This record gives sequence, C-alpha cells and structure tokens, in this order.
Amino acid sequence: MTEKKISPSRAALKLRARAKNKKPKFVRAESWKYDRFSLSWRKPRGLDNKIRRKIKGWPPGPSMGYKGPKIARYLHPSGYREVIVFNVEGLSTIDPNTQAARIAHTVGKRKRAEIIAEAKKINIKILNLKVSKEIAEEKTEEAEGETPEAEVKEQKAPKEEKKPKKETKKKAPKQTKPKTKKGEKKQ
Repeated sequence: MTEKKISPSRAALKLRARAKNKKPKFVRAESWKYDRFSLSWRKPRGLDNKIRRKIKGWPPGPSMGYKGPKIARYLHPSGYREVIVFNVEGLSTIDPNTQAARIAHTVGKRKRAEIIAEAKKINIKILNLKVSKEIAEEKTEEAEGETPEAEVKEQKAPKEEKKPKKETKKKAPKQTKPKTKKGEKKQ
C-alpha cells in the first residue's frame, strides 16, 4: 500500500515524455519526393498545398494542439525551472528546491566566480557551470601536493608523438610547344 511519492517536476517530465511520443514527426511538404528538400519543417505557403489545407491522407502540420503539458513547460530536463542570473543579488530570488540558476552569457570571469561561490553556499544548482582550465589545474595540484612543473611537462611529452610524413613524388610539368603565329609554317 505504500506508494512512492514522485516530485511534481519528475511527474511533469514523465508527462512531457509521454506527450512527445504521441506527437508525429513533422516533415517538409513533398520532402519525400525530392532529394533537394531536407526533411526539416518549413511552413507551406502555396495556395494548393495539401498540408497547409489539412487534407485527409497528407502528413499533419504543427499546430497548437501539439503543445506540451502546461506543468512541464519551461522545465529544464533536470526538472528545475531556469532563472537567468546577472549578479550575486539575483541568487537571492531563487528557490533551491524548484529553480536552478543559469548565468547570463554577458557576465564576466570575475563576477561569474563570485556567483558560483555564492551559489555553492546557498546550495543552488547552476546549469551552465563550466570549470575553467586554470581552476581545474589548481585543484589537481592541491590534491596531489605541489608537483614541479618539469614533471608535469614530462608526463605530457610521451603522448605527443608525431609521425613522419610520407614523401610523395612530384610529377614533372608538361612541356608545351610554342604556338605558331599566323602566316608561319609548322615545323
């Protein structure tokens, strides 16, 4: 009698997946007939177009009826609602249980680092978190203890072996006969 309680976002994602399975694959009109047309959807605009006119027997076109379920709209595949953050103050409006932060692409390196540090304190998930190479190297050095740079270079050197290029034979250029001018005889 004990049933697992599924979180609302998980239920919404399952509902969205079920609705997506029912939705047909929309194809461009007569793309099956001509190779020059790709399968990707283009709105039919012709007067006699059968898909535009919704003629029976022709493939369906997209319409409002195929919209996803209302509770699943604007959900990230992780189940969180996305909130765009421009600065540290923007994190204060986010609910860590239902929402996740996406740092705006215009935010610079220094402010991005501040936002990430604050988000970790508040326990907010960041959707577009990328660890830069500098930060990753610092963490590995701290974990291993400080290793000299020469050893690190030696470790990388064996991986970078280059194979010699094959020599190709070059063809000699064709010798052309000089053209005869008008009135001269050929030899």
